[in-house]
Amino acid sequence: MTDRAALLIAGNSISAGRSKKLELPIARLMSGTPVALPIVALHGIADGPAVWLSAAIHGDEIEGVEIIRLVLDSLNPKTMAGTLLAVPVANVHGFNSGDRYLPDRRDLNRSFPGSARGSLASRIAHLLMTEIVGRCSVGIDLHTGSDHRINLPQIRADLDDPGTLELAEVFDAPIAIHARLRDGSLRQSATDAGARVLLYEGGEALRFDAASIAAGTAGLLRILTHLGMIEGSLPEPQGMLLSRKSRWMRASRSGILHLDVALGEMVDEKQPIATIMDPFGKRLGRIRTSSAGLVIGHTQHPLVNRGDAVAHIAFVD
Repeated sequence: MTDRAALLIAGNSISAGRSKKLELPIARLMSGTPVALPIVALHGIADGPAVWLSAAIHGDEIEGVEIIRLVLDSLNPKTMAGTLLAVPVANVHGFNSGDRYLPDRRDLNRSFPGSARGSLASRIAHLLMTEIVGRCSVGIDLHTGSDHRINLPQIRADLDDPGTLELAEVFDAPIAIHARLRDGSLRQSATDAGARVLLYEGGEALRFDAASIAAGTAGLLRILTHLGMIEGSLPEPQGMLLSRKSRWMRASRSGILHLDVALGEMVDEKQPIATIMDPFGKRLGRIRTSSAGLVIGHTQHPLVNRGDAVAHIAFVD
């Protein structure tokens, strides 16, 4: 037996060493069908930190749902310290419709900290902040590329904060990028509430990418081990790169794109990275890098208009 107090969340009591699946009511569809926010709470047998994991804040970014599933499958609250609150699908409406946004076209990740009487997005944000984020000292928010783009596994965080930088190094993605806080984002509101937050990016919307799922799962388990919530040995770090600036290389002409670089590839300054052709096979132009760096993302769509984002280059420290 343990004398650790039970976890009380949204009217539910979870004893130490137990887990529980919860559904927090959000609203009803126009048909009258109830919609609920799915939560998995693991309340460890021993005292320790409280951590949250969230995915699918953008409803088409489904890869984090799989990462959270794999992490939860490997945990046992009877041998765990601390508390883990997992939100595998934050944007339930968008997830069900395969849409990035909510039905009113609001971006949930620009609606924090929210309000109990605001828009649908604002109410969901308020529910997340009140019942999940406000209880935790550390959070990891899982994302993927959007708009036909794929991302190399990467961490985006406030790398000027020593504690956050330490967590990023433990996660050990191929690269960590210093990213400013965005107004209305979960990361900003959680940071304001006193939590340290990592944002994980990897893969693309509406797809499973095995490498990104593996990197995300391993990174989360490293974090939980580092925080003393689970037992295990941390593998040797692979050598995470750091970046404070990145830039999208854009199409100089409209046409059919032939990309000549891959995710994770190091490129030199003024290196050709793509060719644009017309439908008859005539070369219309080439795209070159503005400086040396690492390819951390690129478009998956071969048809581009002038000015479209083609490849994302991070300038490596």
